[in-house]
Amino acid sequence: MSEAQYRDIAGGLDPQALAERVRDGMYERDQAARSLEMGFTAIGPGIATMTMRVREDMLNGFRICHGGFITTLADTAFAYACNSGNEQTVASGISVDFMAPGRPGDVLTAAAQRVSESGRTGVYDITVTNQSGELIAVMRGKSYRIKGRPVVEL
Repeated sequence: MSEAQYRDIAGGLDPQALAERVRDGMYERDQAARSLEMGFTAIGPGIATMTMRVREDMLNGFRICHGGFITTLADTAFAYACNSGNEQTVASGISVDFMAPGRPGDVLTAAAQRVSESGRTGVYDITVTNQSGELIAVMRGKSYRIKGRPVVEL
């Protein structure tokens, strides 16, 4: 992307400030993340780290966190990481592997990081850990950027 194109998308903001502005605008409309009480520990260009406490209503029949909630946390961090440049970006595919269960009361952390970006597509790796640093899941997300559609108005 040229410097002129970046300035148009960024509204004069540096990349970190832009990522923070996009985070705030997205989260305001993100009913799923808010209803699951997800929070942020980091945001930046191509990265996002989010947390979620495993609640009783997230447990499956084995009294462990349902894999769908773990995937939702990872997918949400992925979404914030790949939209941090203020061009609407959607998932074109994900692959998730579970390593250990999330347990009641665990605080899960999903850390998403851009691995590659070329043209309109990107690849992101996301790790989910618990409060002890135990690896719970890994996810790889593929993204597709929609040109000309900002996430937030600047």
